Amino acid sequence: MSKADRPDHPRAAERFNEEQATYAVRGAEQPDLEAGVAAIREVLKTLPVRPGVYRMQDARGDVLYVGKARSLKNRVTNYTQVARLPKRLQRMIAQTRSMTIVTTRTEAEALLLEAQLIKRFRPAYNVLLRDDKSFPFILLREDHGFPRLQKHRGARRLKGQYYGPFASAGSVTRTLNALQKLFLLRSCSDSFFANRSRPCLLYQIKRCSAPCVGRISEQDYGELVGEAEEFLAGKSTGVQARLSRLMAQAADKQDFELAAVYRDRLRALTYIQGSQTVHAEGLGDADLFALACKAGTVSIQAFFIRGGQNWGHRAFFPVHTNDVPEADVLSSFLVQFYEDLPPPRRILVDRAIVDRELLEEALSERADRKVAIEIPQRGARRKLMEQAKRNAEEALDRRLAETTTQGKILRELTDTFELGDVPKRIEVYDNSHIMGTNATGAMIVAGPEGFRKNNYRKFNIKRPGTQPGDDFAMMREVLERRFARLEKDDPDRQSGEWPDLVLIDGGKGSTTFPWSGSPRVRTMVARVARCFTCRAGAKSRSRPIRRSCSTSSGCATKLTGLRSVPTAPSAPRA
Repeated sequence: MSKADRPDHPRAAERFNEEQATYAVRGAEQPDLEAGVAAIREVLKTLPVRPGVYRMQDARGDVLYVGKARSLKNRVTNYTQVARLPKRLQRMIAQTRSMTIVTTRTEAEALLLEAQLIKRFRPAYNVLLRDDKSFPFILLREDHGFPRLQKHRGARRLKGQYYGPFASAGSVTRTLNALQKLFLLRSCSDSFFANRSRPCLLYQIKRCSAPCVGRISEQDYGELVGEAEEFLAGKSTGVQARLSRLMAQAADKQDFELAAVYRDRLRALTYIQGSQTVHAEGLGDADLFALACKAGTVSIQAFFIRGGQNWGHRAFFPVHTNDVPEADVLSSFLVQFYEDLPPPRRILVDRAIVDRELLEEALSERADRKVAIEIPQRGARRKLMEQAKRNAEEALDRRLAETTTQGKILRELTDTFELGDVPKRIEVYDNSHIMGTNATGAMIVAGPEGFRKNNYRKFNIKRPGTQPGDDFAMMREVLERRFARLEKDDPDRQSGEWPDLVLIDGGKGSTTFPWSGSPRVRTMVARVARCFTCRAGAKSRSRPIRRSCSTSSGCATKLTGLRSVPTAPSAPRA
């Protein structure tokens, strides 16, 4: 979808028509099935028989569910027939108090808009793709006489050829290192390139051809760029044959140093080809998706094939999948997955999905070319899909095992800190600096499912009053900024972003650290000394002491600290 197609575009009113349903049931916020049905019926009175997207909202206006429809009136009418709905949707209707309607020109536009709104509002009753971190690409820039090869993540605004996506930053880095050895293309910035008077270290270790100081002509460098484009487009056989021929010619002329250069480039090419553990010759550009489900948890394994080469794979674990058919889960996942990612020409799935033709139409419109969704039936593609299925099942087994172990650890943590319930969100804070400069604070987040890396945050210490090297002042700034933002965005603590437990790295001084946060911050804070051990089963070197939380609202939550106490010398240290 182009920018002009998005609802936040200045001329979006010509394409989209959004109407806020003014009807809302007054009273308590407790779920009420009759009240929810009444709210939906009131909205039905003005609904058109047109494609569009609807949002169901609770009494506070929080979005419960985002859906799309070919006919809004017909689809929303189904929600008033409560007896035919599963328990999950009945619970949703009992919380519904208002709706927002957005009409579109086509059902494909409605599908794309639905994905945008799900990503924006993260509704409680939609299947959600939790891992929303953007995928890395390899970018061959074309805005310079000597194009640069680099890693890229984010919006694709720079002029050049983008190759990807890759499954992880590590796979991009390894591929870039091999490509530097193979094609000797520069990776430095334009300013660094313009100010060189002699070759850098990369030239000495044969990872660059040193175009910055004229060690290679622009024409010869352009040939290297052409070879790199062929290779990244999947035409590695021609590149390999050309390098073998040049190496033989150099050896015949007894130019053994040049022959050794071509030999090293061939080795780099062999390394890249050998790292392709999934062989997909003849497949071209394609993504593969296989789904596995066990104990209410869903795993979707994705393989990324570009130019017949494997560019990595990744497992995803969507949430809110209980009581949702597996075909619906996979369909919802694909819509959200390609919200910010260009789809390839072919998408292979392991089962029939809901609205396949509609999804093909929507993705083709976004990509400005035909996109096909297929189920492999035989041959190499079928074997590749079976491998993806095995990976999905193995990833799911690992996930369930990790979840069981994580649950045991959290229960032990709950007992150790004498918490009322198992914490669903744990935030850990630390800060660092380099001799008083470049002061930075960091927050990591964990939950029952493990570390939530997409929730990690970094804080640049910027208050003028914070003295260089003052760890306590730095921590105070980080905590005040974090909780002031939480208090402003979610004062009622309904978003799930408030931590149940906060861990602060420090020393003995942390146990008397002056808390100057807002009185509305109602969270349990454990101040952890460096000698505290986190090893399961080991004797702790610290014991909790309890102090009442000084909140003006009379919150019964306790503020937990840790005071170092002597223990046996053999106790392990973290």
